[in-house]
Amino acid sequence: MNRITGIRPVSQTIGHTGCGDNWHMTWAVDDKQYTALCDGSGWPDQPGHVSASYNARVYAIHGEPPDPTFEFLPGYPDLLSLSPPNVNRYYGFGILALGHRIVHFLSTPNHVFAEPGARFVGVKLVYSDDLGRTWRNQDGTPLRWEAWEKRGPENMLFFEEEDEAFSLLTVVQMGKNYEHNRDGYVYAAAPNGNVDGRMNQLVLFRVAKDRILDRGRYEFFVARNTDGTATWSRDLSARGVVHTFPAGWVNERAHPYSWHPSIVYNASLGVYLMANWGMGTAGDGMWFGKPSYLGFWAAPQPWGPWTQVHEDTAWTPRGDPGERAYQPQISPKWIAPDGRSFWLVFTDFRRIGNQSPYYSFNWQKMRILDSPE
Repeated sequence: MNRITGIRPVSQTIGHTGCGDNWHMTWAVDDKQYTALCDGSGWPDQPGHVSASYNARVYAIHGEPPDPTFEFLPGYPDLLSLSPPNVNRYYGFGILALGHRIVHFLSTPNHVFAEPGARFVGVKLVYSDDLGRTWRNQDGTPLRWEAWEKRGPENMLFFEEEDEAFSLLTVVQMGKNYEHNRDGYVYAAAPNGNVDGRMNQLVLFRVAKDRILDRGRYEFFVARNTDGTATWSRDLSARGVVHTFPAGWVNERAHPYSWHPSIVYNASLGVYLMANWGMGTAGDGMWFGKPSYLGFWAAPQPWGPWTQVHEDTAWTPRGDPGERAYQPQISPKWIAPDGRSFWLVFTDFRRIGNQSPYYSFNWQKMRILDSPE
C-alpha cells in the first residue's frame, strides 16, 4: 500500500452539465457508470424524459471528462418532485452494480421537509436485474412508491432504527463490477444518526453479495481488532463507530444533512479513499450558511483505520467564497491507471440572482500525492 500524503485539485477548471444533485456512482459490467440523481430535471432533451423535476432517478454515464454523456433509463418508474400531495418523496443515494443487477438505496424522510422536525429515518431498497431496464422492490414485486403512512419495517430495509442510524447509505465501490472485492461482501457506510455528535460518526455494515436482499443477513461493524480484522454482529445495537469526523458541521434547521461519505478502492495504490463533507451552517443553525468542510481519508480496509490526508474548512472548488459545494463523490471509473489522479463530482447549492447555475453534475480533477512505504 502506498502512503498518501495529500490531495490537491489539478486546477480550478470545472465542468458541469445537467440539473440535479448528490450523484452517487457505481461502475457496471457493461463499462457504464450508473449514477443516482436527486431533485432535478436531469437532461430533458433525452428520449422518454418527462418535462418535470425528478425527486430521484438513475442515469447511465458514457465516456469521461471533459465529454461525458448521460443516458436516460426509461424503465425507472417516475418519481417526480411535485407528485401531489408529495406522497412519494424518496432520495436515491447509495448504488451498486453486481453483474447485471443494480441495487439502489433510497432514503425516506419521516414526512415532507416543509414540516417541522423533518429528517431521514429509513431506507428503501430497490433493484434491477437487467441493468436498469426494469425495477423491483426488495421482495421481488414490481417497484411501487409507498406513501408516508405505508412505510415501515415490513417494506423498508431500515426504518426508525436506533438513533436513526443507517438512514443515509453510501456503498463502498471496488472497481468495475466490484472486481476488486476479495471476501464476497458488499460494504456500505452511513452517518450514525441525525444530530451533531452522531451524524459525524461513521458506521458500517456488510452483507454477502448474494444475500443483499435479505436484511437478516446484514452484519454491523462492532470493533477493529489488533490484527487489523474487524468484529461484526447482526445486532444493529451492537454497532461501533468506525471513524469520527470534526464536530460543528451539522445543521439544526432544514433537515439534518451532513457527513454522507463517498468511499472507493484505489487498486493501483492498494488503498481505500474516502471523501466526506460537513455542512457549513449559519449562526442560527440553517444549512448552507457558509462554505462546507471537505476532507479526504485513506485506509487499508473499509473499517479503517482512516487517516486524514486532506482538510479544507472552506471548500470552494472554483475559488469563489460564495460557493456552497456539497456531497463530493469519487468516480469509481474515473481513476487514472496509476491511481494518482481521479475526478471528484459534486454539486453547488449557491444561487446567483434567481438561478442555481451549478445545481448540476460538476466534475474537477484531483491529484494524489503519495510515497511508497
